Amino acid sequence: MYTRFIKLLVAAIGLAFTLYHLHAALFGVPEPIYFRGIHLMFALVLTFLVYTGFNAEKDGTPGIFDWLLVAGSIVSIGYMFVEYEYFISRFATVDDLKLQDWILGLMLVVIVLGAARRVLGAALSITALVFILYALLFTSLKPQIMLDQVYMTLDGILGIPISVCATYIVLFIIFGAFVEKTGTGKLFMDFGMALAGGKPGGPAKVAVITSGMFGTISGSAVSNVMTTGVFTIPLMKRIGYRPAFAGAVEAVASTGGQIMPPIMGAAAFVMAEYLGVSYLTVASMAILPAVLYYLAVYAAVHFEAKRTGMKGLPRPDLPQMGAVLRERGHQFLPLLVITGVLLAGYSAPYAAMWGIASVFPVAALRSTTRQYVRPKIVIDALILAAKDTLTISTACAVAGIVIGVILLSGVAIEFTSFVVNLSQNNLVLALILTALAGIILGMGLPTTPAYIIQVALLVPAVIKLGVTPEAAHLFVFYYSCLSTITPPVALAVFAAKGISGGNLWDTGWAAVKLGATGYIVPFMCVFGPALMLIGPWHEVALAAGSATVGVICLASGLHGYLLRHNTWWETIMLLVAAMVLITPGLVTDLIGASLVAATLLSQKFIARPEPKLEPQPAASTEPAAP
Repeated sequence: MYTRFIKLLVAAIGLAFTLYHLHAALFGVPEPIYFRGIHLMFALVLTFLVYTGFNAEKDGTPGIFDWLLVAGSIVSIGYMFVEYEYFISRFATVDDLKLQDWILGLMLVVIVLGAARRVLGAALSITALVFILYALLFTSLKPQIMLDQVYMTLDGILGIPISVCATYIVLFIIFGAFVEKTGTGKLFMDFGMALAGGKPGGPAKVAVITSGMFGTISGSAVSNVMTTGVFTIPLMKRIGYRPAFAGAVEAVASTGGQIMPPIMGAAAFVMAEYLGVSYLTVASMAILPAVLYYLAVYAAVHFEAKRTGMKGLPRPDLPQMGAVLRERGHQFLPLLVITGVLLAGYSAPYAAMWGIASVFPVAALRSTTRQYVRPKIVIDALILAAKDTLTISTACAVAGIVIGVILLSGVAIEFTSFVVNLSQNNLVLALILTALAGIILGMGLPTTPAYIIQVALLVPAVIKLGVTPEAAHLFVFYYSCLSTITPPVALAVFAAKGISGGNLWDTGWAAVKLGATGYIVPFMCVFGPALMLIGPWHEVALAAGSATVGVICLASGLHGYLLRHNTWWETIMLLVAAMVLITPGLVTDLIGASLVAATLLSQKFIARPEPKLEPQPAASTEPAAP
């Protein structure tokens, strides 16, 4: 009876959570304290009911301690609503805190850190504690001022991160849940199989296409791996790819979904808020770098397939593109609706609402998907969206604590000075230091809090050296995403390795090799703003063309194949060509073009023995057990 009650309660709260945000999007949001506070209250209550602690019952239902945390969440946030006039009329960091401010403020900080630990693991909560302790022990920041900022103002727990989550991200998570529940995943998989399944190394190319399409909706590299990887990784292994390489392909392709418009990862919405621009502007900045990323990954799996003699899947076993589009092609329409609304100049929440409104009517257009148009599936999708929001909501709440502490304690200014002094005003060195720091900060953290922390610590240093704010934010955003495939702590690689069974380090380094372009693209954007569609069209076209050839050369050089197996000198020429072609400028383009031409002539006219390849096992489109 108790278990059933908890399930019904979680469903009711989850449904109320998502309906509240849909209502706010349609009829306008309340005052910030109410809107952000209600969002966080819903998230915390659901977290402690779904992610139970040590005192949970044997069947995993909440215990007494979980209920105390639920009550603490309601009381500490409810106090803001009851004393609303007091909160908005006092002078922040000047007026003394009352006893109840101290008690409830400390309670909410502990509760938020505990919720994040349950949902995300210990890394983010430990990071926040390190910043808090550093500020208290090594700066002049007083505990009262810190708690005032974090709890009593809109620059702490209820700061910009939680605002963006409540305003933008929740709506796109609802859209993603609607898309998932209407079977669009099958459309993406069949579309990828029909498009690339029969080509050399077909399943790897399917993984790149499918994971890119699915990832741009889910916005989470790890969940994307677990969704599409259970199908693509066994298929890659079946045609002969090494388990480590198969896992790496899926991890890298899934990670790219966070940088691919029209719907990027949650951090992209935070970026729009920090830059003070529309989400469409962020998406337009990101589109060309994202295309280069996926082009490089696709080229890498192609060259690896040709080098090792991988064949595609048998054509008779593959779905036909015409049949796929006839049966399920209409399910692309919600994505087109969102893109069209954004291009028309409307806001991201408005576009998300149109996308949400279109999903089930579009599914009703064909008999193949009409089965999903049922009230129960709509309700299940809304509840699923509420649960999916918990990861982002708890992460944003903790990120708000970190940002509040960083800004008050002066750590950001110290870090900026440290990077500038260490690099001795050398921009390239400063960018390398920023990239390394970004990867280290991002290890073990979800992309959104990793990006937010880097914005406070790293972006000011890069901007101080003359980089435009747009390029600086995109730079750290990329490295926040790439931390999920960069050893030693690479969450997407961990997830893929669990499915592929490959060696962890082999999978990690294969992912770095496949995603090499992703590590270079941010530097390209800094030195060549044309790649962010900034500048005259002819500069954009020239930069796009040379960068395209450059990333293909990089993939070819790293994987040892172009038209045929590379010799050592051809590999060197291709890698040098890649480096100079991705650097904007006429001279570098001419040098790169000359090296590419020399490599092609060498491969075409200089005879050399080709290595013998081992015969590959027969392939099947039937998925194997992971």
